[in-house]
Amino acid sequence: MKALLPAALLLLAACASTPVPPDWQVNAQSSLENFSAAYYAGNTRLAAQEFARARAEIAATGRPDLLARAELVRCAARVASLEFEACAGFDALAVDAGKEERAYAAFLAGRWQGLDAALLPVQHRALLAGAADAGALEAIKEPISRLVAAGVLFRMNRLTPAGMAAATETASAQGWRRPLLAWLGVQAARAEAAGDADEAARIRRRIQIVSSDASRK
Repeated sequence: MKALLPAALLLLAACASTPVPPDWQVNAQSSLENFSAAYYAGNTRLAAQEFARARAEIAATGRPDLLARAELVRCAARVASLEFEACAGFDALAVDAGKEERAYAAFLAGRWQGLDAALLPVQHRALLAGAADAGALEAIKEPISRLVAAGVLFRMNRLTPAGMAAATETASAQGWRRPLLAWLGVQAARAEAAGDADEAARIRRRIQIVSSDASRK
């Protein structure tokens, strides 16, 4: 389950310093992982519940920097699903966040001017050097990090059609309904704009299969 979270944002990696971590760390990590699983599956209610549990565990420490890191996990999940609203949870904590967290927030928002790539997760640093094609995405082995990268590039109007296809198939391979529907919607709109009715219809059939699942919340 740890693969569901961007490696640089794993809560325990930032604060574990003893052989046996305290209960709040274990509980917060579990809840963040459960949040990610529920969010990408499209279960909004469960995702909200799990994130609230994670915040409550972290809040017990009185450390806004760790809360900021957890908020970035949520912001990254939204970007991967092409939801580009403001990262309000992080913004409220930004003054007490570390430089790595502030850099990652800027990365997610597409504010790359003057951004130090060395402060970013290693899998995303190549993007700042101009790598924006499908090959650059496929070089990111962890699926969530790949979708986050694709979402940021799409937000910046830098993602190629091949990159969009790579993002779509990444979500499909993992069975992640929420980002898959978002990326399929992008592809359908592109096909319709290009006048390719057959391709648009094929994609719409895929959308119908995903969205018709009665278990989707």
